[in-house]
Amino acid sequence: MSRIFSGIQPSGDLHIGNYLGAVKNWAQLQHRHESIICIVNLHAITVPYEPRELSSRTWEMAVSLLAAGLDPEHCTVFVQSMVPQHTELSWIFNTITPLGELERQTQFKEKAQRQESVMAGLLNYPVLQAADILLYRADLVPVGEDQVQHLELSREVARKWNARFSPQQDYFPEPKPLLTVTRRIMGLDGQTKMSKSMGNTIGLLEEPAAIWEKLRPAMTDPKRVRRTDPGTPEVCNIYQLHKAFSAPATVEHVAKQCSTAGWGCIDCKKVLLESMTGEMGPIRDRALELRARPGRVEEILQGGAEHCRLLAQETMRQVKEKMGLP
Repeated sequence: MSRIFSGIQPSGDLHIGNYLGAVKNWAQLQHRHESIICIVNLHAITVPYEPRELSSRTWEMAVSLLAAGLDPEHCTVFVQSMVPQHTELSWIFNTITPLGELERQTQFKEKAQRQESVMAGLLNYPVLQAADILLYRADLVPVGEDQVQHLELSREVARKWNARFSPQQDYFPEPKPLLTVTRRIMGLDGQTKMSKSMGNTIGLLEEPAAIWEKLRPAMTDPKRVRRTDPGTPEVCNIYQLHKAFSAPATVEHVAKQCSTAGWGCIDCKKVLLESMTGEMGPIRDRALELRARPGRVEEILQGGAEHCRLLAQETMRQVKEKMGLP
């Protein structure tokens, strides 16, 4: 089986953008590939944070991932800081990564503009990301379109290291992107990507009443001003959420009702709420069960970290041997 690796920052509870854009896909891929999913808490410390909050968010992310369908029988789930070889390999990769490559990264330029003092960790974020992936010699990385540039850097790092230290036989595979089929999920404002920091999300574990409070005022087709105005489903963010949560027959009915002004936007959102709670309800129930069994969650994370440490130790043994490091 080919091996996939992917990671997610511990922002706390998952929101539906994370779920549709990544986690739901991981839950399907775990049955077709050897899957390693990492909660990347070392990436999270590249910005100011409260230690106690980070610990809590890491735990909540683990609960959310498991509740959303990641099965420890088919998938390895662990916390990045529990495997020290991530940072060890990252330092090695720092010695072969040109500064210009890092300064050209889109996410670095965007985030650096918002910070008064830019830390080196933000610049080197993609190098640690390359180490995350290559440490397990992953073949495939499930990514969204906005992450392809960072993956290309990982491929470049693999090429540079192989050329210098393993020219006869490429030790590190060049990981290929496995693009997520779900299109980019826009926030409830319909203007920007769904993001917790923007306040335009719906939590995957939220109760139906809380979901409706956010869904009811959410942006729809901006040209549909009156109830009697026909709409254009393709430009409506609510319609895109229907395509993600509703059955095909419901999606078809929604498109017809919208384009003919057969119902108003509130009617459309009520149907979406029903579809969302139908999928998210069981996930919320599993999360409650997991929170009631913290020992089981800890057991899964410890087991995942132990498995990954064994893989990582073997990688580092061979890397050091090839580099002349005792």
